[in-house]
Amino acid sequence: MVRSPVLSLSEPVIITAEQHIQLQQRQHSPEATGTFSWLLAGLTLATKLTESRVRRAGLLDVLGSAEHVNVQGEMQQKLDIFADQALIYCLGARDSVAVIASEENEEALIFEGRNKSGKYVIVFDPLDGSSNIDVNVSVGTVFSILRVPEGIDVETNAKQAVLQPGTEQLAAGYVVYGSSTILVYTTGHGVHGFTLDPTIGAYVLSHENIKMPIQGPYYSANEAYWDEFPESYQEYLRHIRSGGLGTRYSSRYIGSMVADFHRTLLKGGVFIYPPTAKSPEGKLRLLYEANPVAFLAEQAGGIASNGSGRVLDVTPTEIHQRTPLVVGSQVEMQAFQRIVEATA
Repeated sequence: MVRSPVLSLSEPVIITAEQHIQLQQRQHSPEATGTFSWLLAGLTLATKLTESRVRRAGLLDVLGSAEHVNVQGEMQQKLDIFADQALIYCLGARDSVAVIASEENEEALIFEGRNKSGKYVIVFDPLDGSSNIDVNVSVGTVFSILRVPEGIDVETNAKQAVLQPGTEQLAAGYVVYGSSTILVYTTGHGVHGFTLDPTIGAYVLSHENIKMPIQGPYYSANEAYWDEFPESYQEYLRHIRSGGLGTRYSSRYIGSMVADFHRTLLKGGVFIYPPTAKSPEGKLRLLYEANPVAFLAEQAGGIASNGSGRVLDVTPTEIHQRTPLVVGSQVEMQAFQRIVEATA
């Protein structure tokens, strides 16, 4: 009798984002029901829809302005609106989602009848750096997931459900639409990256347990606004450019926060978005830009500051609250903290 060969599936050739999320859930939350995994699957589906439009942007009528100004006072791009609608649609299909807050909408959005079934709050920037899409520069989606606080009635107090410090994040991540499309996420148990394989339509594990280098070769800042930077930031940049940290730094600045941070996460260094005379409170949004990035940075061994303290400790008072952001490797961030304290 011919015996059938024995196959071992203990180490699959590929691990998709959905499989990885389920493995993480079984390992760290064995009592979980799978609702959270289903929620994250909605996020990945929305980013695949957006990626498809970004890839064909020059062939479809999706480039340029939509001739509308959003709540931030910024001109909306056509792809901003598409990405926002894709996320709202895909997340809205998950009855565990109670509240959504987006850069493109002035108020938090709620779903009727979910005061009991809705457990989660999702905040996101649907298409970070969208003004660069016309010139084929990398853009991205940034998201953060929080739990609805105990005792909050989301139908009457959705805003309060959103206004939580970054320390309350259950998960955060981003997708970079670049030369390849990469999803990076954390649930508080390390940072993991997945590359979208267009041949199978799935995000496949490509960067497991990402660790930010202790020190990196790059600094990233929009130096066109140098004369508006606070003195402490100017002193810090002079320090690192002059070799004060024992190495020669190169300047890298893309202008899409997600892309600039992605490089910093993988290569190390520091990303700096200071307050300026025009934007004294900073320009990046705390809830759906700075907090997700700070969570990822800390999980990867880095540090994130708002110039005076830990970003994740700030309790927001407004959905679209802005903040300065300095995030990067330990060597660069410790030097920044020393110089800020010395020039205070």
